[in-house]
Amino acid sequence: MKDPLTPPAPTGLRAVTGAGHVTLTWDPVPGAIGYLVHRDGAPAVPAEVDVPAVPSCRFVDTGHGPAAYTVAALTPAQGPFCAPVEAAPLPAGDGARVSVRVDARRTTRELPRPWAYMVGSEHLSHLLSTDETGGRPIGEELAAALRIVREQLGVGAVRAHAILGDDLGVYRHGEPYDFSRVDAVYDRVVALGLRPVVELGFMPRDLAADPSRTVFDYAAVISPPKDFEAWGDLVRALVEHLIGRYGLREVVGHWPFEVWNEPNLDVFWSGTREEYFLLYDVTAAAVRDVHPDLRVGGPASAANGWVAELLAHVAESGAALDFVSTHTYGNAPLDWRPVLAAHGRDVPIWWTEWGPTPTHFHGIGDGPFGAAFVLHGMKSAAGRIAALSHWVASDHFEEVGRPPRLFHGGFGLLTVGNLRKPRFHALALAERLGDAELAAEVDGDVAGVEAWAARHPDGRVGVLVWNGTLNSAQSTGAPELTRAVTLAVEGLERRPYTLTHHRIDAAHTNVQAAWEAMGGGDWPAGEQWEALAGADGLDELAPPAAVTGPAVSLAFDLPMPGVSFVELTP
Repeated sequence: MKDPLTPPAPTGLRAVTGAGHVTLTWDPVPGAIGYLVHRDGAPAVPAEVDVPAVPSCRFVDTGHGPAAYTVAALTPAQGPFCAPVEAAPLPAGDGARVSVRVDARRTTRELPRPWAYMVGSEHLSHLLSTDETGGRPIGEELAAALRIVREQLGVGAVRAHAILGDDLGVYRHGEPYDFSRVDAVYDRVVALGLRPVVELGFMPRDLAADPSRTVFDYAAVISPPKDFEAWGDLVRALVEHLIGRYGLREVVGHWPFEVWNEPNLDVFWSGTREEYFLLYDVTAAAVRDVHPDLRVGGPASAANGWVAELLAHVAESGAALDFVSTHTYGNAPLDWRPVLAAHGRDVPIWWTEWGPTPTHFHGIGDGPFGAAFVLHGMKSAAGRIAALSHWVASDHFEEVGRPPRLFHGGFGLLTVGNLRKPRFHALALAERLGDAELAAEVDGDVAGVEAWAARHPDGRVGVLVWNGTLNSAQSTGAPELTRAVTLAVEGLERRPYTLTHHRIDAAHTNVQAAWEAMGGGDWPAGEQWEALAGADGLDELAPPAAVTGPAVSLAFDLPMPGVSFVELTP
């Protein structure tokens, strides 16, 4: 497969202005995986986003004044920018209204659940820790967090680093392999009702070409092996051991093997790209030597890197590739399907790391901004991506040091103490929607308002409406982006329903705000933990109401960031 041709400039760039925003749309470019949007000659997607491109032909720009906008396609080669279009947002006013219409008779598809395949976690030796953070037991609470995401988000698997790291003691030169601590962590994962996505890394110190090259506070070795054959033997022995312990049908059917983590970053791989491709070939061969139906994939790269390059490489080397994996933060994932099709590959696309920010201790994920963000990303991914794995489940996490305080901008859906952050609640509401996705239309001064609706077999209908932006500078709110929403649900049965309306925003379903109202500080003490647990529920915006089908309407204001969940129960 040759490198992709340079795509043409997009056509039909249009700008629609509204209160606090400019919404850009354009015509799709065949073969494009995403689009770069520039404002006055610089990326319009915020700088802290690791991939400054969007997957679809729509971008909402908020928090900026008059500008000239232009767009270029990625295939992943970048094409030229189109001619600019000038636009400016309108001031806030009474006209900022949005209508959402749901047709309960019109099913579009089975509701995709890209959050449910897997979730990320700290290196799994953390499950064995008897230390404490903030006075809370690390191993016990991490296990409880994984159980919570399994039971409440429907998550089926967990991906973590360093299964071959020295903290699990698998490899010592001249000694037999020791898989006893691998057994200890995987036994615990399985007992929680989860399965592992086996990320094969990092390098055992005694097998490393340069053991001085490390990452993270726990000094994971990022070096290539000094002996690739010995690495292949180790991988083969691990896979054989896992099959012997957990069963051929279980491992072959449900335990995929991912080769390394983010090798396109110097901080995670001290070798060259060619050395990673050799590692990939040796690893894939070792896995498949054990059983031809085992699944192996990669490149597990940061920010979309090396995907097309790995596809081209395995086309020449003949190495197995059963899934493609990569990562992104701060944005919806790009659409790699055209590239896979061009390479003749029909394999799943797994985003094995994803979240609001790639930056440790960045506060945007602790509040309601993260709730709107995860819903935007999951809806964008639904139906085109097999897995969009939130990184990570728990704030019990120590890559660059253990949490210094309760709300520290950690990656977790759950805090230390397993309090649920707004983005956890958002995913729990998405899981609660129902199985039959319903047609939902959004009109008016839409900006960042989106809707997702579904129906249960018993006739219950759930509708999620959220208001967000990619502009993290507005993470604490932007009054000009508040919208007056009118929700109409039509096509219901002619019968009584109970209408409930739950809300996530600065004042609702926001345990961080509850902690600040208690005086805040680094860590709760004593009864403060119990008080926070009592404030950790899903808040109602209004008391339940009795309504009657076949049509129900509801009006409410929706701030940015904010999420409303309306449920109609027969």
